[in-house]
Amino acid sequence: MIKQILRKLPRKSQKSDSLDSAGNDSDNHASNSDDGVQCTNFGNKISSRLRVVKRVSSAVFPASIMAGVEAVEPNLSFNNVSNPQKPNLFISKLNLCCEACNSSDPDKGTAEQDLKHRTLVELVDFVSSGSAKFNEAAIAAMCKMCAINLFRVFPPKYRSNTASGEADDEEPMFDPAWSSLQLVYDLFLQFISYSSLDAKVAKKYIDQPFILRLLDLFESEDPRERDCLKTILHRIYGKFTVHRPFVRKAVSNIIYTFVFETERHNGIAELLEIFGSIISGFAVPLKEEHKMFLCRVLIPLHKPKSVGVYHQQLTYCVVQFIDKDPKLANSVITGLLKYWPVTNSQKELMFISESEEILEMISMTEFQKIMVPLFQRIACCLNSFHYQVAERAHMLWNNEHVLNLIKHNRQVIFPLIFPALERNSRNHWHQTVLNLTKNTRKMLSEIDDELTLACERKLEEENSQSNEASEKRKLTWERLELAAGFEPAAANLVPPLKPATCSVAC
Repeated sequence: MIKQILRKLPRKSQKSDSLDSAGNDSDNHASNSDDGVQCTNFGNKISSRLRVVKRVSSAVFPASIMAGVEAVEPNLSFNNVSNPQKPNLFISKLNLCCEACNSSDPDKGTAEQDLKHRTLVELVDFVSSGSAKFNEAAIAAMCKMCAINLFRVFPPKYRSNTASGEADDEEPMFDPAWSSLQLVYDLFLQFISYSSLDAKVAKKYIDQPFILRLLDLFESEDPRERDCLKTILHRIYGKFTVHRPFVRKAVSNIIYTFVFETERHNGIAELLEIFGSIISGFAVPLKEEHKMFLCRVLIPLHKPKSVGVYHQQLTYCVVQFIDKDPKLANSVITGLLKYWPVTNSQKELMFISESEEILEMISMTEFQKIMVPLFQRIACCLNSFHYQVAERAHMLWNNEHVLNLIKHNRQVIFPLIFPALERNSRNHWHQTVLNLTKNTRKMLSEIDDELTLACERKLEEENSQSNEASEKRKLTWERLELAAGFEPAAANLVPPLKPATCSVAC
């Protein structure tokens, strides 16, 4: 009975036995010889086996996808192969571009770089011709090639964290390897934009880790690379709807780190530019998630010193939100007042301009909720000794919509603004500001002369009361000084204290 069972068990083939025995013998010979000559037989047998494996898989990740695909010589041209072989040639050329160049031999490395450059040009031309068809193996090979050539760690930043005005003057740093990187970006962009690309298959390889590595590249100091990344990420967001929440969350995390930790990132402007077009496509009414993005991500971006680098894109995003939901203007103005600069005049100019854009879109109801703190801040800007800030604040009266809001709420706004205008007319050093103050006062009188006179009388009363209080304080200090003038003479009559002596024997 036992013999019958043993006969049914599969036996080891003689071919495998011979290979194993050859391997064992070769191992023994290799371990017993110093020059390694006797291991050549084993090497030949292994290389023959690797040739069989190469025909099945051509080092594409993952390798199982390439099962049954015949490898094609990558140096061939697409014009020299038949249409059924073009996908395999496409994959072979992608695999060739995955190989790193030899840095030990400069001549050989240059030749390899030239070959890689020519191959990338062929791939870009082939994809742009519209005749490419991407199966799963080609998609996997494309993602692998892009990951190997693009994903890298940038060197630490040695530049100081400067203010917005100084950061604009710095010259951008360009990557010396941009000629090759540009071809890879162009190829990947055409691949993503391809109309026949199956997003259901591609999303398995353009997954969340891939997108995170792509977002890390926005740290590049080369503006050309960030511009390419901006277009690619926007296409990914549009094509792969399943990744949209993840992209929004990942970008939010980048901005959180920038605002509350490092205040250093090269790609905030590009990321906001992407979100400007994304926000314009939000459905109305806005989801709560999108409103939280405005309050927790966009409004705190007004805090960093380098806001000037990306303020234009930030303002566009904020305006898009208010256009979708005008009630959000209250939250935005409140956030601006929270982060309003005190000593940074250039940043203050940006805030005034952004406030004007928001006031052009705000409704009367929402304006009445924030007009008191807003115009208290504008009054401070009118009195600014930085003449550009004072000029910009006066220019608000030239905006018809803002002036209309002021007219309808003049009973509240005039008393807030008039004292600042009066102080300017008396104390400001710049002639242009003095002229603008005079014109603004004239405009207020034209709108409501009685209210302007009432504000003037109230200001005179407050000034007289302030003068009386000042006189009282002055008299009080004089009495205190007079009373204190007798104390030093009286203090001289008191004998000085003798130093204490220790009565205990040491």
